[in-house]
Amino acid sequence: MGGYKVQRNEQKLIDDAKKVEEAGAFSVVLEGIPEDISKKITEIISIPTIGIGAGSYCDGQILVLHDCLGLNTGHVPKFAKKFANLGEAAMEGVRGYIKEVNAKEFPSKKHCY
Repeated sequence: MGGYKVQRNEQKLIDDAKKVEEAGAFSVVLEGIPEDISKKITEIISIPTIGIGAGSYCDGQILVLHDCLGLNTGHVPKFAKKFANLGEAAMEGVRGYIKEVNAKEFPSKKHCY
């Protein structure tokens, strides 16, 4: 569908999930779907549902690693949760590297062959 748009056409989503199952898929990803709809789909079809922004009733969950670790500096969707702030730590490391290279402190004799 493109972008971060919540999908709300319940009957179409249910029908599409059934079609995916009938086509022989081993699972279906539900993305950007209200929790009540993903719950219904999970109850109706027999293959696992994997949610990304679809609530807690799916059989499994996806969370983009960059969002999870706080590495994303752009738009972060509502359903993403940051479990760490490695982005700031990474930027601190890069700033330190740049500073030492500019000051001719890195590489030192210790870091050369």
